[in-house]
Amino acid sequence: MNAHLRRGICPGLSQPMATGDGLLVRLTPTGTTMSCEAFAALCTAARNCGNGVIEITSRGSIQIRGLTEASVKSFAAAVARIDLAFGEGPPVLSDPLAGLALQESVDASAIAVDLRRAIAVAAFAADIGPKVSVAIDGGGTLHLDAVAADVRMRAQARDACLHVAVGGDAEAASPIGAVAAEHALEAAMRMLRVIAAGGPAARARDIVATNGPAAFRRVIADILVDLPGPPRRPAADPLGKHTLRDGPLAIGIGLAFGHAHSTALEELTRAAAELGATGLRTAPGRALLIVGVTANGAGHLADIAQRLGFIVRADDPRRQVVACAGAPICASAEIPTRALAPSLAQVAVAGADAPMVHLSGCAKGCACPRAAPLTVVGIKGRCGVVVNGSARGEPLVMLPPEALPDALSRCADGVRRLRVGDESAAEVLSRLDRAQIMRLILGEATGA
Repeated sequence: MNAHLRRGICPGLSQPMATGDGLLVRLTPTGTTMSCEAFAALCTAARNCGNGVIEITSRGSIQIRGLTEASVKSFAAAVARIDLAFGEGPPVLSDPLAGLALQESVDASAIAVDLRRAIAVAAFAADIGPKVSVAIDGGGTLHLDAVAADVRMRAQARDACLHVAVGGDAEAASPIGAVAAEHALEAAMRMLRVIAAGGPAARARDIVATNGPAAFRRVIADILVDLPGPPRRPAADPLGKHTLRDGPLAIGIGLAFGHAHSTALEELTRAAAELGATGLRTAPGRALLIVGVTANGAGHLADIAQRLGFIVRADDPRRQVVACAGAPICASAEIPTRALAPSLAQVAVAGADAPMVHLSGCAKGCACPRAAPLTVVGIKGRCGVVVNGSARGEPLVMLPPEALPDALSRCADGVRRLRVGDESAAEVLSRLDRAQIMRLILGEATGA
């Protein structure tokens, strides 16, 4: 087993990745409900074989940290004994309540199952890069619009069709057209074949940037349906109660800064089982959905989750900060993001924007590839502050870590004071010039 892989390889059970706290394994759920017993067993295995830290990623994958060369084999054996379904190969994502949601018009999980099987036996499968992904959205309120994917499909209400786009999230992806639901599998396979033709490093966004989306449209031209593009939707929020098709509820619970200890997760899972829950699913946005509870049971679970340190309220200030693992957990990180995140969450609240701050241990920006109002990136032990940009952007100022809470507090105060109407933090900052923003951050009165 090769445990020392280059960055960019997806660290599955057979390909764990070396990090600062040992080996990391990423498991991509297939979208089916995990029983409470099975998820509790996974928590136990993570604690027995690793350091007990479990992460839910922005895309809803599960990461197990702190494994060793010896224990990763024991962990793989433990997972094999647990009744859990995890996808291998390129991630095929379906909306987190697929097959259960009240509002969905297509069962995305059924298409996803067929697509995983087709990819597994495809002649071109070996040429698909490990980061290539497909998002299949059944049209429910817990949608996948914020999740970037190489190929994305979204069901259209009242029509048995799916809108197709490539190379990004719902806003950035290039629209291709629509296909009937019965042609969704064929359409996805044809477009994946286009990506595979470019070799393992190819991504849909790069193909579009170089040659436009014509190659993708051409390969499915014979099955395209003429439909207007889908409307924009309100952002999906996994937190809170969600009504299911068969009557009970799902309750969404967030992991603060994307991680929790397996002991807390196991206690939450066992409480859920005692309250009648049928199981759990992961959701994009670093959240868990506890499925099949009554309204009364959901209220009790929210109280238990809050006591255990999980996020249950939409206005929890910890949602304002997205943080990667940071130093010393990640070998690439230059700053201790998880140590900094709680203090920043208390001071860097500028309104309803979420997130306000992206804390990135290095310039790779693993936790949030998109721009944030304020991105803090570790550079040689110091904190570079990028305004309305990503971790790869040019920092406006450089600060020592201990100066960061006060600096971002001043900036958040300035954004609240200068906001006009329903402006977002990003919009407020975008109309200030460099000198004005620097004065906000460094504590001088702004001339705005």
